[in-house]
Amino acid sequence: MYFVYLFASELDDSWYIGYTPDTPQKRLEKHNSGTEYYTKRKIPWKLVYYEAYKETSDAVNREKFLKSGAGRSYLKKQLKVYLG
Repeated sequence: MYFVYLFASELDDSWYIGYTPDTPQKRLEKHNSGTEYYTKRKIPWKLVYYEAYKETSDAVNREKFLKSGAGRSYLKKQLKVYLG
């Protein structure tokens, strides 16, 4: 399985969207460990949302969409109650 995930920084509520063959929880631990270049400055992160896919290509394509303007709008609508 491959997972596409959305993390939110507890520091400033910024988002990080990615994909992984690991579980989203394991990936979250890695981002919060401070070893990831792009996310270490905004620790701690929390898992907000994820989706599962059987194929890598599906996960990669979904990640690209969610990182686009339309994808971010989609997430804001989907998570309206959670994100406030």
